[in-house]
Amino acid sequence: PPPPPPGEGGSVMSREECEEFRRQVRQQLDQTLQFWLQHSHDQEWGGFFTCLARDGVVYDDLKYIWLQGRQVWMYCRLYRTLERFHRPELLDAAIAGAEFLIRHAGVSPESRKQALVVTRDGRPVKVQRTIFSECFYTMAMDELWRVTGDKKYQREAREMMQQVTRWVREDAAGLGRPPLSGAETVNSLAVPMMLLCLVDQLEEDDPEMCEKYRDLGAWTIQQILQHLQREGSVVLETVSTDGKELPGCQGRLQNPGHALEAGWFLLRYALKHGCEGLKQTAIEKFMILPFEAGWDKQFGGLMYFQDVDGHSPTQLEWDMKLWWPHNEALIAFLLGYQVSRDPRLLQCFRRVWEYSFTHFPDRENGEWFGYLNRQGTVSHTFKGGPYKGCFHLPRCLYLCEKILDQLLEEMEENGNSNNPAQ
Repeated sequence: PPPPPPGEGGSVMSREECEEFRRQVRQQLDQTLQFWLQHSHDQEWGGFFTCLARDGVVYDDLKYIWLQGRQVWMYCRLYRTLERFHRPELLDAAIAGAEFLIRHAGVSPESRKQALVVTRDGRPVKVQRTIFSECFYTMAMDELWRVTGDKKYQREAREMMQQVTRWVREDAAGLGRPPLSGAETVNSLAVPMMLLCLVDQLEEDDPEMCEKYRDLGAWTIQQILQHLQREGSVVLETVSTDGKELPGCQGRLQNPGHALEAGWFLLRYALKHGCEGLKQTAIEKFMILPFEAGWDKQFGGLMYFQDVDGHSPTQLEWDMKLWWPHNEALIAFLLGYQVSRDPRLLQCFRRVWEYSFTHFPDRENGEWFGYLNRQGTVSHTFKGGPYKGCFHLPRCLYLCEKILDQLLEEMEENGNSNNPAQ
């Protein structure tokens, strides 16, 4: 049976509750990393298998470039920042994964465009006309440079960052999208979120990069805030480039998990730059608001998609419960509680925790199932696929562990087991 939720329902997280949250997070993170270390490494060609069955068996050897980059980043971040993961097997696998990307991610020598999918030995299979393979390549290379000190990886990261920025803000022709007379140019929430994530990555401990990307960071915030529509009552996935609501299904679509992820991105930026107003917007509009709209009051868990006018969403998976929105909600509410001590955020964290740790973990084989039906029953038993790799879950567990460590440190400094520093 799953362990009981730590929370007792109080308005403040006690030391005992915090310690129990941290114990379970550490345990889950260790088990999750062990699953990927044991099953995903391609010792012959380099890189990672991501199509893994419930027990870790490889059921398809295609490699998804954005998931390769995510796993390199995850291994390096854990290696660099948590002592128990400072192990040669993580670094060796990360280097092998990065070298696979350098050799095989590019579609052609004449372009920085990368494939979405390649064969096991690195031959391109599919290209997506988006920036996401390239973005996670950038994150991976920057993090690996921070671990190894090898300037080659830093150069790869910075050159790709320049290309991605150019595609987004100047000329998207290199992405291969043909201009269509009926297709409106739109602001998709994922794009400024991804660029903000890259800015945060490249700026770490680097005043030169902070100055270089100051304007880009501010631009991403402005672009994300455009998605707050209808006088601040909804967060929409897609808006026009001038910040207006679009007609039809596309314009009415919201993804509560994505809004929550944007919420903690915005909150981190607000804390870094001292923006009190943005901090409140992140909490109220990108955390509390989408959570209240997206939480399934009948069966629990976060709905995947919603139509803000109450129409049936056209996405067939609209009422499913996916792992990653719950991961993002855990990060958002725990970070929000840490910086505000708002009891509403603690209650939301406890609710998401109880649902997530009851429904998603595979207690027999490790890792989490990714896809549940609305009633909370596992609908897809695989642990990895085209969209699920070694990223959302371990990133969530890693960040929650760091926040819980900080909360416990504050309790120790204040000599009060039930009330961390305000």
